Amino acid sequence: MVQSMPDASPAKWHLAHSTWFFEQFVLGADAGYVPINTDWLYLFNSYYQSVGPMHARLHRGLVSRPGLDEVRGYRDEVEARMARAFTQDRFDGDVLRRIELGLHHEQQHQELLLTDIKHALWSNPLRPAYREDLAPAPARPAAPMTWVDGATGVVEIGAPPWPGSADFAFDSESPRHSVLLQPHALASRPVTNREYRDFILDGGYRTPTLWLSEGWARVSAEGWRAPLYWEPGDEREFTLGGMRDIDLDAPVTHLSYFEADAYARWAGARLPTEAEWEHAAARQTVHGNFVEAGHLQPVAADAAAGTLQQLYGDVWEWTASAYLPHPGFRELPGSLGEYNGKFMCGQFVLRGGSCASAAGHLRASYRNFFTPPDRWQFSGLRLARDAA
Repeated sequence: MVQSMPDASPAKWHLAHSTWFFEQFVLGADAGYVPINTDWLYLFNSYYQSVGPMHARLHRGLVSRPGLDEVRGYRDEVEARMARAFTQDRFDGDVLRRIELGLHHEQQHQELLLTDIKHALWSNPLRPAYREDLAPAPARPAAPMTWVDGATGVVEIGAPPWPGSADFAFDSESPRHSVLLQPHALASRPVTNREYRDFILDGGYRTPTLWLSEGWARVSAEGWRAPLYWEPGDEREFTLGGMRDIDLDAPVTHLSYFEADAYARWAGARLPTEAEWEHAAARQTVHGNFVEAGHLQPVAADAAAGTLQQLYGDVWEWTASAYLPHPGFRELPGSLGEYNGKFMCGQFVLRGGSCASAAGHLRASYRNFFTPPDRWQFSGLRLARDAA
């Protein structure tokens, strides 16, 4: 039931909501369907105004009933009803596509479960661990950071519209379209904890000229002086494995857009655009430190210098691009059109996935998005710069 802030949800709610999605949009597609509990359609709706009202997000932690056993029973019953419908061949092509969307939706909530649990446990003064037996991160020095020239000229980014394409992509990733890339270079790896600590020691959080106006107001109002979860002294941090020494060679994480942007200015660089990032990532296979590795924490890069490393996994990388529709964007029809499009205001794009993401969930065109102050996600940064 614990809800440590309005932007996070209780673990029980995540379990119920991801189940609600299948009941509402898959089983509920049958006009004669009888809901398991009509009250739960209200409790576990997230933001789909077109299907009915919902309980306020910031009060999800007050939902003491149904209890966890009832929620697990709800999941079991929805699974059983889905299984019967499959065996009876009752799902047509449209509903099968909703199921595929629902599976990707569930993967998103599996990641949010971990980030929301981490914030909840950190909010406890005892700093309890989510798992004491987390796989230790490899102890190794980070590869040297070098600059890798990016493509210049007109390139294509984005995904073919799904479900027209056989490969799944959210509507916000489509369609494929042309963009013009100016001469630029990307850093070979994300910024490390050691490098970010240098920014702190150089007065980065005390220098207003490095910050966007709204970012400086947030720093001043909330007393930011280090990434979220760093303890005073900048030697220890809270992880899903409890309090641990900061791995100075691992990518820095739990940064807001404001912090990522300020660091880039301090370093004499900038954040990459999402087009620069995607075109570079599209030439690589999706591999990296994902949830399957069991670290649940970023690890140091070990690839050879001069190549682009850690584009996938470890940390979501803030870009300089606002979360806006691609040219020719079309929302999914009906209520599912509320999934992405209505959030294209006041948010910035992150790319690449994190140590809490499922490897099979990601691709070069995948667009994550959060508001500039958000930093409870595994978010970090990669530098970019203009080239002559």
